[in-house]
Amino acid sequence: MPAPVDLALLHFPVLDKNGQRVTTAVTNIDIHDLARSARTYGIRRFFVVTPVEVLRALARRIIEHWETGFGSTYNPNRKDALSIVRLAPDLDGAILDIEKETGQRPRLVVTSARPAPGAVSYAAYREELARLEQPQLLILGTGWGLAPEILERADLRLAPIEGAGTYNHLSVRAAGAVILDRLLGAS
Repeated sequence: MPAPVDLALLHFPVLDKNGQRVTTAVTNIDIHDLARSARTYGIRRFFVVTPVEVLRALARRIIEHWETGFGSTYNPNRKDALSIVRLAPDLDGAILDIEKETGQRPRLVVTSARPAPGAVSYAAYREELARLEQPQLLILGTGWGLAPEILERADLRLAPIEGAGTYNHLSVRAAGAVILDRLLGAS
């Protein structure tokens, strides 16, 4: 049986365009779109990670609207997608939740738009995923990317997504969908 794969969207610690550590805002569209992509590609849990309680409360309200509120009957597909969303105050909280559910520490896999030595191709990691049993936590960053201390904690770093030219600034929703398709898509 292949490894369970979880997804985390980190809002802290991430970088702003000047390279400063910041906390970014949780957005409704990120929760919706990434949950839908995650559910489509068989992700077990999608963690929205922010240390700001007010932002976790906002995320909780969004999720509740679609799971038990009017949205649950208005759009059952959205309810299904949001059923995999979990909230965590920090990366360690998400890791602990995975450990509690699976009995194992997840392998931390990070993404970045910036090239780095030793980054692994999507094709290579896709092949490896099929053989692994250890839970995998795929970590996406908001803002201008994950802070160095998160990148340093990673067990594996994926290569940047490359398009047709030199421009490389996808939204986290678009990058997440591309990554999930490359790793878990049917072809």
